[in-house]
Amino acid sequence: MIELRSYSPEQTQLLGSYLGRLAQENDVFLLTGDLGTGKTCLVQGVAHGLGITEYAFSPSFVIVREYHGRLPLCHIDLYRLDRMAEVADLGLEECLYSNRVCAVEWAEKGLAVWPQNNLLIRLDYGSDYETERIIRLKSEGQRHSELIDELKLILSREKTWNWL
Repeated sequence: MIELRSYSPEQTQLLGSYLGRLAQENDVFLLTGDLGTGKTCLVQGVAHGLGITEYAFSPSFVIVREYHGRLPLCHIDLYRLDRMAEVADLGLEECLYSNRVCAVEWAEKGLAVWPQNNLLIRLDYGSDYETERIIRLKSEGQRHSELIDELKLILSREKTWNWL
């Protein structure tokens, strides 16, 4: 597990870009946190790290958007859904199991349907509600444990990250 402090949307995007650079086929990033904590911002960074030039915005009204870069990114936003059955009925298997990277906002609404191998990313407000965020990354499965180890190496080379 990694716990970090981000002091700006740009820093949150930078973390996402590292994840995008490290991403492999079938990686699943599950993002949780209150409204406005930076979930979409982090996914925008993932898209950048995957070499996607298109602007990644929240797919709240369409639920799923796909972008194409080094690997396809399936960006899922469950904000508008209320019940687990709605999530299960979406038929997300194509996104989750077909050589894409998946980033799921409001993932807590469907925790029972996600692959067991994933990276759970929790974003919370810090003491400075305007700009500071606490970001916790927890791996489930060998692949995502390796990803966290690689991410730690990248972050340890930089002086800009505040570890908790």
